[in-house]
Amino acid sequence: MTLTITGVRAVEVLDSRGRPTLAVTLSLPDGSSVHAGVPSGASTGSREAVELRDGDPARYAGKGVLRAAGNVNGELADLLCGREFPDLAAVDRAMIEADGTDTKARLGANAIVGVSMAAARAFAAAAGVPLWRYLTPEGVTPRLPVPHFNVVNGGAHAPNRLDFQEFMIAPVGAPSLAEAVRAGAEVYAALRRRLADKGFATGLGDEGGFAPEIDAPEDVLTALVDAITDAGYTPGRDGVAIALDPAASEFYRDGGYHVAGERLSSDDMIARYEAIIERYPVWSIEDGLAEGDWDGWIRLTERLGQRLQIVGDDLLVTNPAIVTEAIARRAGNAALIKVNQIGTITETLETMRLCRDAGWAQMVSHRSGETEDTFIADLATGTGCGQLKTGAPARGERVAKYNRLIEIEAGDRMAYGLR
Repeated sequence: MTLTITGVRAVEVLDSRGRPTLAVTLSLPDGSSVHAGVPSGASTGSREAVELRDGDPARYAGKGVLRAAGNVNGELADLLCGREFPDLAAVDRAMIEADGTDTKARLGANAIVGVSMAAARAFAAAAGVPLWRYLTPEGVTPRLPVPHFNVVNGGAHAPNRLDFQEFMIAPVGAPSLAEAVRAGAEVYAALRRRLADKGFATGLGDEGGFAPEIDAPEDVLTALVDAITDAGYTPGRDGVAIALDPAASEFYRDGGYHVAGERLSSDDMIARYEAIIERYPVWSIEDGLAEGDWDGWIRLTERLGQRLQIVGDDLLVTNPAIVTEAIARRAGNAALIKVNQIGTITETLETMRLCRDAGWAQMVSHRSGETEDTFIADLATGTGCGQLKTGAPARGERVAKYNRLIEIEAGDRMAYGLR
């Protein structure tokens, strides 16, 4: 199956934080078109593919993306329009070669990934299959993922004193995706009531979670266990488990980790995580240590990797080369997957393949700056990775992904849960 692109267009739009991002449209020979909205992160790894921002302080405090849009409408349109492509990999390869940098900095990873996402939709439409089916690798069984709802926000995602960035609930024991979404919504509502009853504000952070003025992460975990119980569920892997994304790079400075007024070493942090999982039903910890603390990551994995999932995000940035190094060094046992971290869908799928081959888990993820685009719901389903995080069961740009999963489940019978 080949594909000819007849038009490529990008416009500057707003993401869920009110910051500029790109919306990309590809036109096809039959007169139809496909679209993609480009996500953007706040807490980012230093080795991520590079977003192209305008730097003009007179527009959006320098965060405009008119240059990136211009690169889509100009150089990338000239490169792609009228050519016949045999597959998505050929489209992505052409853009990577045209950019000519290791980080997609010249044309902008935000420009390239928007075209790549739209092109994947175009190939799916041409094949007459749902996007999730097109994204399913050979030999992989699609699976509806366990949603990880970010119900309490801290760190770079909220204006509070909480150092850990994300506290998530994961209905691992739910019998279906629809029941998992129900559990997430009901626990979220119970948590709102519990926080309000204790006098905490229930305003929302970037990803729809509550942002209470709580210092100690253990106090949040206690509230989560109570809310899970209040909603009528069992805390733990047979019911609703908890996942953490401390985003430790954000509170690592001067050679130490600064949490709730304490300065901790790598080994201190590992000991604190061990104490947490002894007391609370935490099944997954993402970015528990800073991205440069490779020796700490290795010790963390040795000590806790048989008991829970150790996920690399800032450490790995969805990069096949870095993931290969981490697998060899046994630094972690799972990878967070963000399409805009690496910049093309082809490279994203390659990273996920490396993880599968090594026995590593994968969790597909949104960014703090999102659009209504539901691409990652199809990606998580098609690749059968079994895990997706895309924020709280609140705010339209987050709920859109969960609703897409419900639609997929309603239309196609397939397994739900961790692989």
